[in-house]
Amino acid sequence: MGKGRKGGKHITKKQLTKELVDFFSGQPGKTLSFKEIFRSMHLSTHPAKMLAIDIMEEMAWDDFLTKVSDTSYQLNTKGQVQEGTFIRKANGKNSFIPDGGEKPIFVAERNSMGALNGDHVKVSFMARRQKHIKEAQVIEILRRAKDQFVGRLRVDKDIAFCVPQDNSLAHDILIPKKKVKGGKTDDKVVVKIIQWPTDEHKNLIGEVVDVIGKSGDNDVEMNTILAKFGLPYKYPKNVEDAANAISGEITPQDEAEREDFRDTWTCTIDPADAKDFDDALSIKQLDKGLYQVGVHIADVSHYVTEGSVIDKEAMKRATSIYLVDRTIPMLPERLCNFICSLRPDEDKLAYSVVFNLDDEANVKSYRIVHTIIRSNRRYAYEEAQQVLEDNGVKDGTGEPAPAPGKAGYKDEFGWEICTLDRLAKKLREKRFKNGAVKFDSEELHFTVDEKGHPTGCFFKRSKDANKLIEEFMLLANRTVAESVGRVPKGKKAKVLPYRIHDNPDPQKLETLREFTAKFGYKVKTAGTKGAIARNLNKLMDDCEGKREQKLIQSVALRAMMKAKYSIHNIGHFGLAFDYYTHFTSPIRRYPDTMVHRLLTRYQQGGRSANAKHYEDLCEHCSDMEQVAQNAERESIKYKMVEFMGDKIGEIYDAHISGITSYGIYAEIDENHCEGMVPMRDLDDDYYDFDEKNFVLRGRRHHHKYQLGDAIRIQVAKANLEKRQLDFTLAE
Repeated sequence: MGKGRKGGKHITKKQLTKELVDFFSGQPGKTLSFKEIFRSMHLSTHPAKMLAIDIMEEMAWDDFLTKVSDTSYQLNTKGQVQEGTFIRKANGKNSFIPDGGEKPIFVAERNSMGALNGDHVKVSFMARRQKHIKEAQVIEILRRAKDQFVGRLRVDKDIAFCVPQDNSLAHDILIPKKKVKGGKTDDKVVVKIIQWPTDEHKNLIGEVVDVIGKSGDNDVEMNTILAKFGLPYKYPKNVEDAANAISGEITPQDEAEREDFRDTWTCTIDPADAKDFDDALSIKQLDKGLYQVGVHIADVSHYVTEGSVIDKEAMKRATSIYLVDRTIPMLPERLCNFICSLRPDEDKLAYSVVFNLDDEANVKSYRIVHTIIRSNRRYAYEEAQQVLEDNGVKDGTGEPAPAPGKAGYKDEFGWEICTLDRLAKKLREKRFKNGAVKFDSEELHFTVDEKGHPTGCFFKRSKDANKLIEEFMLLANRTVAESVGRVPKGKKAKVLPYRIHDNPDPQKLETLREFTAKFGYKVKTAGTKGAIARNLNKLMDDCEGKREQKLIQSVALRAMMKAKYSIHNIGHFGLAFDYYTHFTSPIRRYPDTMVHRLLTRYQQGGRSANAKHYEDLCEHCSDMEQVAQNAERESIKYKMVEFMGDKIGEIYDAHISGITSYGIYAEIDENHCEGMVPMRDLDDDYYDFDEKNFVLRGRRHHHKYQLGDAIRIQVAKANLEKRQLDFTLAE
């Protein structure tokens, strides 16, 4: 900045434009905030700052700069042709997301070249029209996201069609009559594409590869959800045969090689309907104020050898899937429910982390060993909770059971359960003190009849018995990760899959700060990891029990990054652990089996595993976890619509749970089912959508709808095929 132009007071637009061009050109690839730009360029007056913002907006319009957020830009170093992912929308407002995760760019249907949702494509940016949004056109489809689709079959006289389950295709799939595989109209089918669209024809042509069954049947609909996400709904016979050939017998050699815990009191605590018991806890008193607690995990890797047919199938699945009325297991039933499952009164092989803990739950020592255990008792969570409450524990207070009177503890194993609970509460208290984030989530569950039809729904909340198990599993996972990852300075840690969780997105944290301010909350979103976590926890505590609690929780969760698997450890923000892995559920998660194998290998003096191979597996497991979650959510959505299907016309109290440009999402207070009031039904005014403040605001009457508002709704429509629940506003 030259002399005599204090704070840029007398600078012209032309001069400032040149200086901004030079400033950004000298820092390619760097995202620069307004604060950094103003400071570096000595722009201290309000007019100079406003002029700079206007110029940068124009530069972004001309593609010289890329707008990273509302208050930051970077030099656009990418050319007119880019590669990325195509996102297809049912309303034709398709978009292109460049590799590297920048903001989506609009692609009109006529410029999509028949690209399908998720396809990896090459686009060319179109010349910008005055006052028009940036547009791209697809010039090449590099890789198809998938070649199989699920839908409803329609068989006509000369030809058949598959009407896709979702709206991500522009047209139905044509199927030659000889390729329907015996399917009939209204059957749910899996179709493989045999011919993609060309310049000559716009249609997809496919063949039926599997007929799932008749629309409306519960089993068919659940299998359709699995097929839609490319998940298996049948278990391969050769894999089941291989599992059935495993004897499960514990040999004298097994006994000689393992530490024997069969005489130590041990129990499992799981959901009432569980059959696959991954983990067990043992406890015994050593000296006064010192306890031995064992976290015993099913030794799946003893039975499932690397590279076997069972292992290959488990690797492909990567996780068990939990739909509303069924579990699709990662392992064959003989292994997951019988041989590996830590069933009561049966000798079982385990991989264990054994802790010596003092009265404050400080770890005095630990060992990670292969063991033989024998569970004395199988508790459902509700049963263990009852033992705690019978002994004076008040759920939710965080207080352990009081000292028993002369009669001692109630329940045969009252001392064991209450002592584990007391130690778990000490561990939990320390975890939050160290900066773990408090997100006590609730899960929607359905009760279903013998035909799978939902008869009721409710939210499940974690109680003390759930938290007891959670704390010891977290301790075991963290300890295993530290045992491999924490090495002396100058030494390189051996390869291990970690469960990592990055710091929250700063821009989304700022959105959270602005949003919560409207409800009167003050949230600091800058500072160390610990400071951010403490502020988030304070917010969760402050809004607890208020009508806006759920909304604030959901906006806060959106600011969180997704946890994933990687061999490159960056710690776990949510848990405030420097090292964390998954070790405690190998029956239902493949990463845990990977960790078991590597731990055994390193204990035997083996060399570090191949980093690229394990990072590829981590990426696959992270992807499959997300796909499984999507399928689980879709099954909940299906049951929600099915449950409300016989309640058309009924009126309920609800609250606004979401605001979009096309309508209002409302959640019924009584049963937590969520539906939409479409914009067309808000016909008393013309409404503007204020995205930043989650508000719809009427132009004439200034009536507004915002997140959390109480409303009365009437159930208007329940479309099972589209998984849509439509409400109207009740008078």
